[in-house]
Amino acid sequence: MYNPSEKDKAQIENNFSYHAPMKDQYLRYEQIREEGKKMAQLLVQDCPPSRELSLALTNLEQAIMWANAAIARNEK
Repeated sequence: MYNPSEKDKAQIENNFSYHAPMKDQYLRYEQIREEGKKMAQLLVQDCPPSRELSLALTNLEQAIMWANAAIARNEK
């Protein structure tokens, strides 16, 4: 059995907690989502329906999610 460090415990607490938007965070979340939506629209317009397109869209969704998580989790 391992003994997690205080840093590990703090990171788990932060990563698995709700982070209410503060200051201008909500606006930045919206901007990131809007730009992601534009990219998604471009992809479905210019790429043939395919597994590759599906993966591109899935990874774009993940990028948007992680970008917003970076804002939520790392600003105090």
